[in-house]
Amino acid sequence: MREMDISSDQSGQAQSQERAISKIVIIIAMQSEALPLVNRFQLTEDPHPPCGFPQGVPWVRYHGSYKDLDISLFWPGKDPTLGVDSVGTISSALVTYAAIQALKPDLIINAGTAGAFKAKGASVGDIFIISDCAFHDRRIPIPVFDLYGVGSRKAFETPNLVKELNLQVAKLSTGDSLDMTQQDESSIISNDATVKDMEGAAVAYVADLLKVPAIFVKAVTDIVDGDKPTSEEFLQNLSAVTAALDVAVEKVITFINGKSLTEL
Repeated sequence: MREMDISSDQSGQAQSQERAISKIVIIIAMQSEALPLVNRFQLTEDPHPPCGFPQGVPWVRYHGSYKDLDISLFWPGKDPTLGVDSVGTISSALVTYAAIQALKPDLIINAGTAGAFKAKGASVGDIFIISDCAFHDRRIPIPVFDLYGVGSRKAFETPNLVKELNLQVAKLSTGDSLDMTQQDESSIISNDATVKDMEGAAVAYVADLLKVPAIFVKAVTDIVDGDKPTSEEFLQNLSAVTAALDVAVEKVITFINGKSLTEL
């Protein structure tokens, strides 16, 4: 019986990968990153949380249709106490989990701004599709637990999308701090990461756990190993880079429309 169940699951997964993608969930950490996409895809804010969402959480859902796709964009909202964007791994993981449970999407897209390294050839305004995600601030120096801490996971591979849109591909390292300590830097180098953010690997963890394909689109606001303070450069470039991210995500979603997962 167990063998039959496994065979049935595998058959179902194969069929779902051959079926045209119809429902997409976009996870975005900041309102300033989310609103250009909301406007571009003419999404509307859902006044009522999806079934299964807890009452009282600040999470915001924008919903609509674009071509043949049903799109839900989730933003974790403002911190109820401090009024700032709920950035970081915890909020993104919670929203991703709740969105998958409520909507059962065919595909997750985590889009957002990020830092990157000039030593790896990156520049402000670059757009990357992520191949691998890992953490750089979960240090557990015990055998096997160390690997769990790094939490390395592959993103869903999209070779046709990358080729068609001529996008750069890179590895991503995630941590809950905007700055970078020497220990963080060592871990990021070990992760062979070009891009650094505060959400990606957490979204990858949840998507992997719940067996939903996830892709990651990151736009570079700041050069981590550059001359300018990270926070200063981030704020200086946020508006222009968010506009570039908006254009890139539209191209990605337009490419996805009408295709199955295996065609990406």
